Amino acid sequence: MREGNGSRVKEFILLGFPGSRELQISLFVVFFFMYLLTLIGNVAIIVLVKIFQKLHTPMYFFLCNLSFLEIWYTTACIPKTLSVLVAHNQTISFLGCITQMYIVFSLGCTEYFLLAVMAYDRYLAICHPLHYNIIMSKTLSVQMAFSCWICGFLIISFPAFLITQLSFCDSNVINHFFCDIEPWIVLSCTSTYTVEIVWFIIAAIVIVGSCMITLISYIYIIATILRIASVQGRQRAFSTCSSHLTVVIIWYGATIFLHVIPSKQQSQELSKIVTVLNTIVTPLLNPFIYTLRNTEVQEALRTIFRASAVNLSRRHNKDNKLTSHHP
Repeated sequence: MREGNGSRVKEFILLGFPGSRELQISLFVVFFFMYLLTLIGNVAIIVLVKIFQKLHTPMYFFLCNLSFLEIWYTTACIPKTLSVLVAHNQTISFLGCITQMYIVFSLGCTEYFLLAVMAYDRYLAICHPLHYNIIMSKTLSVQMAFSCWICGFLIISFPAFLITQLSFCDSNVINHFFCDIEPWIVLSCTSTYTVEIVWFIIAAIVIVGSCMITLISYIYIIATILRIASVQGRQRAFSTCSSHLTVVIIWYGATIFLHVIPSKQQSQELSKIVTVLNTIVTPLLNPFIYTLRNTEVQEALRTIFRASAVNLSRRHNKDNKLTSHHP
């Protein structure tokens, strides 16, 4: 655990959700089923888009990227959290902690960038429909998605490197269910000023920058929709971006609650609750939001159900014929 006079903590303890055994088991059951549904829902979206040619558009390409991201984003946190809850396996190595923190925040940054790109895609589709296919080509959509992933992972590299240079030599208890950066760096016995400044700048660039792109895109989108003469036309235009707008509101709503905290005493417990919203609830809701609010996805699902019903009926008729020929 410690070494020499300049002793350094080699592993940390994740406090998780302290409470009775009944509470721990209840949380385990809830988180496990939510995690399972998250995997099924997001994999289903990817498979659905892959199967149906009609969904081979930039919007659904970005949606596949988002679903793929959500699978890994929640996987980076939840399995260890489940282990803490049911097996009381609360220890995590320094390397494991920095790796988890890096992956979670890199994917989080990538999600901000993807949501901004998706907002820009909806802006082009609604505000410049005649030029949409020319501007948002397959090449450009791939380049934009690739840039989101690269930027998300690169931008967290610097603060992650700075954290590896810190010494942790007193308490090794992290008051969280994963290696979140804020409750982690407060344990350092060396100066964290540089890390905090760098983290603040990166958070401002990523959150404010992506939020501004999303906000400006939707200002133009709403202004364009309001200029459409027919009510049916306005409804049809809004339906193409309502799913994305719902996801944006949930994601940025959680971010606002996470960073605008009422007091230091409430901050740690509040951040745990809101982080649950970001790491478990939002990845679970995304596929259902796109399924329930998107007419093209609904149509694809209806096609699958109709095809399944037809196949089931044919198989049933075939079995009946075989039974009638062999009494």
